[in-house]
Amino acid sequence: MRRGLGRCHLLDSVEAGLCFILNVWLMNRRCILIGSLILAVFLPHLLAVEKGYQTVTIIDVQQKARTRVLYYLVNTPITEDDPFYQVAVQSRDTVWVGEFNPRHADDPLPESWKAGATLQARFEKHAMFVKRSDGGELQLTILKHMPANKYH
Repeated sequence: MRRGLGRCHLLDSVEAGLCFILNVWLMNRRCILIGSLILAVFLPHLLAVEKGYQTVTIIDVQQKARTRVLYYLVNTPITEDDPFYQVAVQSRDTVWVGEFNPRHADDPLPESWKAGATLQARFEKHAMFVKRSDGGELQLTILKHMPANKYH
């Protein structure tokens, strides 16, 4: 005999009907509670699937520089150029343009980074992480992304 429903048959028909409805409501409530707990436990694991590396092809690499003012000497700005690299890669039908700021002005990009070369990269919200040959990652800030047919 099921727990809770066994006492309902001892009551008159109206009370037994009400008792049955309450028992069904409590059973549904238990199922909802158990289902919610299971979902709460497993949902973070389902959503936390790490995006893996994708094979990307380098379309363009450009070395550029930003000029910044260091100080003024008798109303004359003394400036310095800060070099950076702009790298465009294609992943399937999307082109991603990223910017890499080297730590030192004379730090070059890896020599294998030429147009047509393939790399392994993973993408996050505002960053592209490119796998280096030594196993490390090089972080590029994503400037923009667009369909491949819109890239000049």
